[in-house]
Amino acid sequence: MNTPPADWIVPDWPVPAKVRALVTTRAGGVSTGPYASLNLGIAVNDDPAAVAENRRRVRAHLPAEPRWLKQVHGVGVVHADSVTTLVEADAAMTRTPGVVCVIQMADCMPVLLAARDGSVVGIAHAGWRGLAGGVVERTIEAMDADPASVVAWLGPAIGPDAFEVGDEVRAAFGADDAAAARAFRPLQAGKWLADLFALARQRLQRVGVEAVHGGGLCTVTAPTRFFSHRRDRVSGRMGAFLWIEN
Repeated sequence: MNTPPADWIVPDWPVPAKVRALVTTRAGGVSTGPYASLNLGIAVNDDPAAVAENRRRVRAHLPAEPRWLKQVHGVGVVHADSVTTLVEADAAMTRTPGVVCVIQMADCMPVLLAARDGSVVGIAHAGWRGLAGGVVERTIEAMDADPASVVAWLGPAIGPDAFEVGDEVRAAFGADDAAAARAFRPLQAGKWLADLFALARQRLQRVGVEAVHGGGLCTVTAPTRFFSHRRDRVSGRMGAFLWIEN
């Protein structure tokens, strides 16, 4: 495999060396305009030939073709080993070396999960809907690992100073939940600033995952590095990739 571009992110988290992960940025592709340059999304009206070339470039840094998903902001989890066609899901896991799990994002948070012994990994696409619905908890359940033995890493997402939401989002996390309430700062009547990173940490800790790393990279406020649907409306997609080394 080739050395990834310096702008891409290699998560810094205490997992075995055989657990590998990579998060792309806007750098390194051939797309133009609002998709410049490494757009990996096939459903955002970019030139299909450009997306294919972008995916080919990313593939050069991976041990196998990623098991791409049709993401629907839900809580479905699949065993990546069984993915041979595009299936609707927002999370994947594997115990098989060489199988590459992937999710795409442009403000939603990639949550990477791995057992401390490197025996199983999982990845979740966690926007507010998925996070409130339990996509992270379901991914851990599918991994069938003791949560106390799981290490998590939170990737780039819309940050707490940029994520303006309404009452319905706060209610989805439980308005009577004191911990969740602390993740929302009031703006004006019916409007809040939500901290997706804090909400993810709370969800993880409640199920017993204490080792939570990453978080804090805001997609909205770094326009030259990250795609952001909230900021630009017409936007490309980045990718988060996770696998066990063969």
